[in-house]
Amino acid sequence: MFDPKAIDEIVSRLSNSMHPGLTHIKEDMEKNFHVILQSVLGKLDLVTREEFEVQKLLLAKCRVKLDDLEQRISAIETHEQPAPTAETSISESHDAPKN
Repeated sequence: MFDPKAIDEIVSRLSNSMHPGLTHIKEDMEKNFHVILQSVLGKLDLVTREEFEVQKLLLAKCRVKLDDLEQRISAIETHEQPAPTAETSISESHDAPKN
């Protein structure tokens, strides 16, 4: 989840940006900001930077493996082209238009 210190810092910045004439409601506003931020941020589907970096590395490894497999499949396909059989040659000659 979110670091409570980060939320406290955001709340502090918001409350400090309030007009000086509203300082009498500052404490109530800080509580409301805190609750609203926790609620909104809790609904977001976010991951930590560490989790993101782990997934990024995993994706890079998967991409390398996928590229390798694609090259191997391509090499196998080029080496295993079916040679024309006598049957295929005969059927092709019968299907060919006669002039």
